[in-house]
Amino acid sequence: MSRHSSGVTPVVSLIGATALWAFATVISKKLLATVPPITLLVVQLVPSVMLLWILAAAARIAPLRWRVLVPVALLGCLNPGLSYTLSLLGLTRTTASVATLLWAAEPALIVGMAWLILGERLTAGRVAATAVAACGVAMVSGVAAGGGVSTGDLHSDALILGGVLCCALYTVLARKITVAIDPLFTVTLQQTVGLAWAVVLWPLEWHQQGRTPLSALTSTEILGAAVSGVMYYGAAFWLYLKGLACVPASVAGGFLNLIPVFGVATAFLFLGERLAAVQWVGAATIILAVFVLLTLEATRKVDRPNVI
Repeated sequence: MSRHSSGVTPVVSLIGATALWAFATVISKKLLATVPPITLLVVQLVPSVMLLWILAAAARIAPLRWRVLVPVALLGCLNPGLSYTLSLLGLTRTTASVATLLWAAEPALIVGMAWLILGERLTAGRVAATAVAACGVAMVSGVAAGGGVSTGDLHSDALILGGVLCCALYTVLARKITVAIDPLFTVTLQQTVGLAWAVVLWPLEWHQQGRTPLSALTSTEILGAAVSGVMYYGAAFWLYLKGLACVPASVAGGFLNLIPVFGVATAFLFLGERLAAVQWVGAATIILAVFVLLTLEATRKVDRPNVI
């Protein structure tokens, strides 16, 4: 079972993954104003998959048996295949604050699924830290200061929630795989299957658009999609799986609460958006909750050093 030699490395990997997901989400949200969702998914995945296969070939990863390859490939259908198809379709017709709140449910879902499927301990500390982080996400999203989320579309919200459920299940199932299989190969195969999924769905969008959507893209849109795809589907997933191999799924899921923190930080630094005081408080709350999760995990490893 492969592990990082230092306890700092999984933390850095998980934080790096959440930062890249946040940055790429800002780019994706902007691109969705002019680029159809399935087209965006395809254009994002193509360069990511190409780069991942180049890196996997350079790493000379030993081939795996079909009995092992099949479950890894099926995870690719779940995420990014089904999960991001649903979330991108929903994101086109809902507000950013609603989407943020729906995704805030993912860590809590991971905690519950990890308990049911993996048998991870459902401790009071983990549940409390997850609940506090969810409150922080509500504050960061601006809902706590801006008067509710009534602008969301119920159909779109249901699509996003379906994507959230798929992502939560992905984390729990991937936890079983990443402790035994190289994370780079895992993410490479999964993203390849996800690309195949998107390509199969793509003609449905052509029919709806009445033309091939790719032909209408500008060079700037293609470049933005390519860069965000490498960040989101390649680098971020790889870092997340590296971290997931070293900590329980419920702990890794707690780091996902950092995504809106990095998101509002990006808007503040690069888009010039001003943040309300409640958003700063929410960001601090999330960071504190994640720190508590790490402290609880470190304490548990000291008490039970032979158990993950």
